[in-house]
Amino acid sequence: MEHLIDANFVYLLIGLALLIAVVLPAALRTVALSPPVVLLALGALMGLLPLPDAAQLKPIEDRAVLEHLTELTVIISLMGVGLALDRPLNIRSWASWQRWGATWRLLAIGMPLAIATTAWLGWWVLGLAPASAILLGAALAPTDPVLASDVQVEGPTTDEADEEKIDERDEVRFALTSEAGLNDGMAFPFVHLAILVAGATTLGDWGPTWFAWDLVGMVVVGVVIGMLTGWALARAAFRSRRPSIRTAETGEPLLALAAVLLSYGLAQVAHGYGFLAVFACAMTLRSMERSADYHALMHQVVERLERLLTLIVLLVLGVAMTNGLLGSLSWRGAALGIGLVLVVRPVTAWLALRIGAGVRTREGEKGLGRRERLATAFFGIRGIGSIYYLAYATGAEEFSDVDTLWSTVAFVIAVSVVLHGVTATPVMRWLDDRRATVEN
Repeated sequence: MEHLIDANFVYLLIGLALLIAVVLPAALRTVALSPPVVLLALGALMGLLPLPDAAQLKPIEDRAVLEHLTELTVIISLMGVGLALDRPLNIRSWASWQRWGATWRLLAIGMPLAIATTAWLGWWVLGLAPASAILLGAALAPTDPVLASDVQVEGPTTDEADEEKIDERDEVRFALTSEAGLNDGMAFPFVHLAILVAGATTLGDWGPTWFAWDLVGMVVVGVVIGMLTGWALARAAFRSRRPSIRTAETGEPLLALAAVLLSYGLAQVAHGYGFLAVFACAMTLRSMERSADYHALMHQVVERLERLLTLIVLLVLGVAMTNGLLGSLSWRGAALGIGLVLVVRPVTAWLALRIGAGVRTREGEKGLGRRERLATAFFGIRGIGSIYYLAYATGAEEFSDVDTLWSTVAFVIAVSVVLHGVTATPVMRWLDDRRATVEN
């Protein structure tokens, strides 16, 4: 009977939370407060209640459950991000690569700088072992595709007859969205680096293999598998000779979920990076028949599932934060977390974006202006991906100071959710107004 009461109590709490999640986006649309802030606060308040054990998911003890929950949340989000982007990426066109210039600079320059700086601070300020410091830097490096909806593109444009004219107008939202879609996978080599260092092997044993396979090979495998999967599914959905297979005509949006699991599963089996495979699959799907309404249908299904999974993760995190997850957080860890959000990410991202800022593409577009670079550098939202990387790595190898890692990462996520959640609406509205004024 006691177990039944516990289960019913959990159902009641989840039902109330889900009801709040359903009404929050519309209710907060014009308020400088994002739904993740409210959900995290709600979870923290729930954690102060005398909850039964069934309602509490502890990150360290329940690491495997949390790993798979956040893993599913991230890959669902990556499919949504890939489907939402309107700007095409033609791998055979240099001009197309140039138009993604801000994204490449954030990935190739900004993220490694952020990882190195955070790892160094973890070693110097927190006294972490080298492996733990590298893991801290890798886990907190990627921006989050799940919690950054307020500063990302809204969804695919499908109402224009000319596919060539479908593109992103907002450079800030495009840069943040494309960065979030790619850097979750690009952080994986550095997570593997932390695991290898924790294994106490010599550099000569794993150095060349890590560089050739973890840093290069697995990236290539993930991207290629994602593109091939997306191409095959797009051909079937839009151009199959069998009407029953052309899901674009029947309007069956669950193809998007099939694409998520197929691309991710194939990449993981082939030992490639599944996160990159999902994003590449979504981008390839989006590239075919770009003006078709089917893309919007698939995006809506993915978006709703992402919202549900995000609700669960944020509630779990909030409950854990008021039930001891922050118990190992020192003032040094708090200072490092605040410094990461307010200094490390903005400075490293601004430096990356500043390089080549004045270069124009062949179409004469200059890209991000000074204010837009500052906004893009500031909104480096940390979130669910960081939880996944930490859960994954601590399950693969023994790390010292695990409690400190969890406390620090949870604190950084909380600071990022609150700070960026409060500032996103007014900042993006200000940028939108300025762009509208310039265009008029």
